[in-house]
Amino acid sequence: MDIQVEQVTFGIGNVEILYGVDIAVKDREIVGLIGPNGSGKSTLLKCIYRTLNPNSGNIMLNGRSLDELSFRESALQMAVVAQHNQYQFDFTVMDIVLMGRMPHKKLLEGDTPEDYTIARQALAQVGMDHMETRSFLSLSGGEQQRVILARAITQESPCLVLDEPTNHLDIKYQLEMLEIVRDAGVTVLMAVHDLNLASQFCHRLVALEKGRVIGTGTPKELLTPEFIQNLYGVHSRIVEGPTEDSIHIIFTETVK
Repeated sequence: MDIQVEQVTFGIGNVEILYGVDIAVKDREIVGLIGPNGSGKSTLLKCIYRTLNPNSGNIMLNGRSLDELSFRESALQMAVVAQHNQYQFDFTVMDIVLMGRMPHKKLLEGDTPEDYTIARQALAQVGMDHMETRSFLSLSGGEQQRVILARAITQESPCLVLDEPTNHLDIKYQLEMLEIVRDAGVTVLMAVHDLNLASQFCHRLVALEKGRVIGTGTPKELLTPEFIQNLYGVHSRIVEGPTEDSIHIIFTETVK
């Protein structure tokens, strides 16, 4: 499944946040959104997964405008791992993960044994199968993030949209989470804070600055010392990464 973002703008009152953003994500491609805090990454993703409505422009899934799709139809196409996940009620871990099956349900249809099997398999993938009866609110931030990824996997959608999916995770679970995302074989668009993780797991990067796309390309093409200095205000060195097309960035000092 492909995602097409065409000339999307968004603002609140007189404050513009996104200025005519264009992004294309091909079928089964993993694209990372990078950029400093306040560059518009989360706002753009919220427009894509329909938490916010763009002021203008068009967003399409497989050639169909989001405006033409019901929320259920877009949920069947796109699963989301948001940066913040707050619930007013104290659900169990299994309750949260089973929410991923809702787009597949008719009104008032209950959960089936197959739904539970899919949910338990997803929990096992993220290493949380031993906590299915635990209160979601009792979990650490990192554990909650893994449960939300399990919910997205349970949704069985051909596209994943993730906003800083490795937030709150230690190094092991950062790698495990992105390995799961990479191996899912679906289209992925995610905001990534860590440039080294972005380089290792993304086919292509799109850089945002102050609501505008200022660069796109493979990690090796885009992440030069000059580009990193201009975007983030830090000096760096680039060395070969763990895979053939990846790089590793060593940050040395801030720009004085």
